[in-house]
Amino acid sequence: MQVILLERIARLGKMGETVDVKNGYARNFLLPQGKALPATKANQAKFEAQRKELEAASEAARKEAETLSAKFEEVSVTVARQASETGMLYGSVKPADIAAQLEGVEKSQIQIGEPMKELGEYEVRLALHPEVIVRIPVHVERQTSA
Repeated sequence: MQVILLERIARLGKMGETVDVKNGYARNFLLPQGKALPATKANQAKFEAQRKELEAASEAARKEAETLSAKFEEVSVTVARQASETGMLYGSVKPADIAAQLEGVEKSQIQIGEPMKELGEYEVRLALHPEVIVRIPVHVERQTSA
């Protein structure tokens, strides 16, 4: 299915581009979230009429994300979990666990590269905007018995 992107989407395209995506991705994610429109002549004309407004809104969101990113530059997160004697966690650390400790961040904005299943230090990416990404250190420690 061809869609017109209404915002920049990582690994897909920039605002205004017409791209081919799978039908399910378009129907279940892009269209309901307002990130794209079906590629028709009427929708292309509608997009061109709204282009300046969309670009201004995207720029405002980027600037807001940049000011928020300054807040997270010196932040580190510590998560305590139960672990075996060898350091393997009983479970894993999820984006929701990290988002709970960061004010103003949703779990969908946190990108974990490798699974956090052992004690140690990790680095996660915080995608505040498609163009503004902050790296945050995460320390996974052994939970002490209370």
